[in-house]
Amino acid sequence: MAELKRTPLYPHYAKYGAKTIDFGGWELPVQFSSIIEEHEAVRNRAGLFDVSHMGEVAIKGPDALKLIQYLITNDASKLEIGQAIYSPMCYPDGGIVDDLLVYRLGEEAYLLVINASNIEKDVEWIEKHAEGNVEIKNISNETAQLALQGPLAEQILQKLTDQPLHEIGFFRFKENISIDGIKALVSRTGYTGEDGFEIYCDPSDAGALWEKLLAAGKEEGILPCGLGARDTLRFEAKLPLYGQELSPESSPLEAGLGLWVKLDKESDFIGKEVLREQKQNGVPRKLVGIEMIDRGIPRHGYPVFIGEEEIGAVTTGTQSPTLKKNVGLALIKSEYAKEGQEVEVVIRGKQLRAVVVKTPFYRRAKKS
Repeated sequence: MAELKRTPLYPHYAKYGAKTIDFGGWELPVQFSSIIEEHEAVRNRAGLFDVSHMGEVAIKGPDALKLIQYLITNDASKLEIGQAIYSPMCYPDGGIVDDLLVYRLGEEAYLLVINASNIEKDVEWIEKHAEGNVEIKNISNETAQLALQGPLAEQILQKLTDQPLHEIGFFRFKENISIDGIKALVSRTGYTGEDGFEIYCDPSDAGALWEKLLAAGKEEGILPCGLGARDTLRFEAKLPLYGQELSPESSPLEAGLGLWVKLDKESDFIGKEVLREQKQNGVPRKLVGIEMIDRGIPRHGYPVFIGEEEIGAVTTGTQSPTLKKNVGLALIKSEYAKEGQEVEVVIRGKQLRAVVVKTPFYRRAKKS
């Protein structure tokens, strides 16, 4: 059995009571205090996540943009330096290789942030399609990443830097920011449904940065947070997770990611023709929200029925810590994907009633 990989922050877990699990070959904290406490901290105050397991790929050179444009469904040609976009990356049949972030670092320099479980596969896929003058470098082992999330995230981080953080807009970033003497790239994308920052730094600085952020946020009630709360937070905001909502067997349009599929961009991209056909003729399945009517919690993989007909499966489900309701996301046949449609979820061998509801389950209030 292969030894689990660890992030540079692993030595700090025990101090905060982390309970670790095997997450795609990584030994990572599922929780420190409790999933509910950590979830509520991020919704109301702030939470700090170790996401150093995520992958980072540097792509630079005169043909860097051309390669990225061919790989992703979104349009990177519109990126300004200091701006990021989210995008699916597809196979020729429209199935999803991965979902990722593209940061434009310079005129011919980009950073791709990819999912930890897909690093080797993604790098191989990127290199396979590279042509011309382009340099591709997997810098995942040279990069640590912390995510500071929650409505008080800016207030906490501002204590440690002279950089006016309000100047970093949504899906923007700045490089070479000093955070109490530690150099970092700071972005504002988020994966929790809340405001917050991603902080990329040298792995040797990650431990000190972790401690500085927790100390700076003590007054605000910051908590170290694990994968459990990260999952419930992103789920409530209907932010997809690769391996659950997204997979090689599903397309971005089925997963409700049509906003990030730019069929009108000038350059060709992998999967474009299949996705255009789906856009014109409709997708066979759609990702919907469901709320249980009968008692039971929908979980990943549970079949969804209408009467005798199996119409799909749950991709993610839980008792929502914010709503206190048993809800889920499910990929089901399109003809049944309308709000108010009653369905049944098979839980412990019984078909229990649920109803298709509007998503996201949670949307943060806009700043006044």
